[in-house]
Amino acid sequence: MAEVAESQAPEKLEGAAAAAPEAAPGGANTDQPQPSATPAAEATPEGEGNVAPIIVKKIVGGHGGAHGGAWKIALADMMTAMMAFFLLMWLLGASEEDKRKSAADFMRPSTSHSIVEFGRNSGSGGILGGQSIINPEALPAPPRQTAMMERLTPRSEGGPTENNPADRTGSGNLDEDAKRKEAQERQEEDNFDKLERELKQKLAQSKRLENVKDQVQFTREKDGLRIDIIDKADFSMFSLGTSKLLPRSEALVAEVAVAVAKLDNKLAVRGHTDSIPFGPGDDRSNWSLSAERAESTRAALERRNIPASRFAKIEGVADTMPFNSRDPADPRNRRISVTVLHNN
Repeated sequence: MAEVAESQAPEKLEGAAAAAPEAAPGGANTDQPQPSATPAAEATPEGEGNVAPIIVKKIVGGHGGAHGGAWKIALADMMTAMMAFFLLMWLLGASEEDKRKSAADFMRPSTSHSIVEFGRNSGSGGILGGQSIINPEALPAPPRQTAMMERLTPRSEGGPTENNPADRTGSGNLDEDAKRKEAQERQEEDNFDKLERELKQKLAQSKRLENVKDQVQFTREKDGLRIDIIDKADFSMFSLGTSKLLPRSEALVAEVAVAVAKLDNKLAVRGHTDSIPFGPGDDRSNWSLSAERAESTRAALERRNIPASRFAKIEGVADTMPFNSRDPADPRNRRISVTVLHNN
């Protein structure tokens, strides 16, 4: 049946084509084009006119913007800057001092062409030279003309200020007082050294006191120069249990008076005893004995032209300050101390 249908189809088409000219009216112009049957044959079949068009979207593969070439430019700029910096450091380290100075002088602006005058500590003083902006010398204008400098300048620093002239005079007075005090202390030390040398020399030259020169000792303490006249087994300044000076000890006190008379410092006299107590029934003690011996020494000094106004303190301490603490009965614990006090 399929083969019969296929053989009849061309015959029907040829018959339809031949009958078409014959259907035209007799009076009609046959030269006008006639409608063709082909468009009808090519019409879209029924039911297929509402099909949606198919859109094909092509996505081209590739990488994001972060993998572009912009980072190479930034890296090249950074490497160039680092190379220039290290090259500058190498040149500064390899060049000599006179060459660096010449380069600094060459790059320093000329006085005739420069409007701003920089300080000696500013960055114009040399390559990489200069200080912080809060340094008054680092700015072209004086600090009093710059509001920022008035806020940044530390107020805790010493020295005179424009708004507080009292600081200027006060600091100057303090400096002068400190210098005067230091000079006075040096002068006193020199006077003490001279007194010690002269007294030792006189004791060494005196035949009467040659044997007791070792009984005089000199000690520097915070109050001044202390001169100790110490007893020993065969030498005593006072009679046993009394405050009466023996002739040889009185001559020794006279030499001390001659030495200290050359100074105007105040004097302090102190009496010491050993720990041997008085006998039973005696109302005296080492306290009263030490004070009496100190007063007897003061009177001997005053008789040798030492004015009474120079004595600042007379005291007796008994055996509370022994020379030999391991042996309270040591004769050296009996002594008289004459201290030349500091003027301050």
